[in-house]
Amino acid sequence: MTQAPTPTADTVRRLVRSLLKESRDTANGSGGPDVRPVTEGHEHTWWVGGRHVLRLAPDHNAAVRRRRELRLRDLLRPHVPVAVPTSVAHGDWAPGLAYTLDSKLPGGTADEHDVSAVGEADLAGLLSGLRAVPARQAETLGVPRSAPRSLEALRRMAVHAAERLAAADEFDAARLHQLTAPGAAQLAAQPGTAVLTHHGLTGEHVVVSADGRVRGILDWTEATLGDPAEDIAGLAVAVGSPAAVRAATLAGYGARPCLRGLWLARCDTVIRLTDHLEGRAQGSLTLLRTQLRRAWEPILLERVTEFQDEETEP
Repeated sequence: MTQAPTPTADTVRRLVRSLLKESRDTANGSGGPDVRPVTEGHEHTWWVGGRHVLRLAPDHNAAVRRRRELRLRDLLRPHVPVAVPTSVAHGDWAPGLAYTLDSKLPGGTADEHDVSAVGEADLAGLLSGLRAVPARQAETLGVPRSAPRSLEALRRMAVHAAERLAAADEFDAARLHQLTAPGAAQLAAQPGTAVLTHHGLTGEHVVVSADGRVRGILDWTEATLGDPAEDIAGLAVAVGSPAAVRAATLAGYGARPCLRGLWLARCDTVIRLTDHLEGRAQGSLTLLRTQLRRAWEPILLERVTEFQDEETEP
């Protein structure tokens, strides 16, 4: 396989110069577009001036997902009440490697702004809208199906990880005792509940305005038809467990998927922080600790209950 080139500022500047007319917003002192990486060390996503973001696929699989995302956004727009990015140009930046130049959505991220009560209603609309997207249309676009994860297997991994975090004075391992093996079995995903999911919700993908409204959702490249609890879990990590559960409840989800999403998030954050501390993963230690705190915020719906008599979940 041919090694993909590493994008540089000159690579990006040459590409966007051909796509955008020179303007005060995109020009720097040298007369070329003002470009810079969105985050340090992330060489495939670039700000272009103050109004656009350029995303470059680093490999063939990412290029497939990037092209699929363009079609998926159009399918999503009639169903969700928040914005999804709009592409002003797309094509290949290297042989077989796709790019999309998107208009920047106004606002910050959930890592920068707290979500208000009205913002929680925005998230409820997002979850409701995703459930309303016809699965057959999504599959026609190439959106894959994903099997639900085993919460019991994840719980066992998290128990071992929590013990190592406790030894590092990072976490009270006893908190995971709230989720027992029988409780995890009760929270297994139910048949026939698959919906379109973003499947990659993090704070950086949730666009939030200064007044706490959710204005948009970024990066739909990991979307799947699968377990709706995965998006509830993503929101728990992004905006905190109470806000995530309230939004899911407003969207019509009952206790089972809400609690399942809560515990997916809690186990995931324990495992990810352990992996980072033991050198198996990179990223911001501060952010991982923040995500752990968000996922473990207490909620009213803490007790794992019997679900035999519970009405069918949406």
